[in-house]
Amino acid sequence: MRPPDGAAGLNVLRSDTKIDLLVTDLGLPGVINGRQLADAGRELRHALKTLFITGYTATIVDRTLGPGIQILTKPFSIDALAAQVRGLMHS
Repeated sequence: MRPPDGAAGLNVLRSDTKIDLLVTDLGLPGVINGRQLADAGRELRHALKTLFITGYTATIVDRTLGPGIQILTKPFSIDALAAQVRGLMHS
C-alpha cells in the first residue's frame, strides 16, 4: 500500500491494517513529514519497524533512531534495499 502523503499514511497506521514494516521517505508531501509519520506510527504500534529512505547525506540524518529503525540513503541498489528490509524483518 502506498498512501499519497503523510496524512494518508497516518490514517493507514490508525486502521486495523496489518503492517509489518513502514518504509517512508523523510521528506513527504503535505503537513506530516516521514519522521513525524514514523513517530506517530511507533506511538500507535509500539513495535513498528521502520525504514527511512532519504536523499540527505548520512552526516545530516540522525542515525541514533533506536532499535527497529534504519536509514537507507539514495541512491541505492535493489540489493541494498532488500538487505535492509531483511535485516529489519529478522531483528
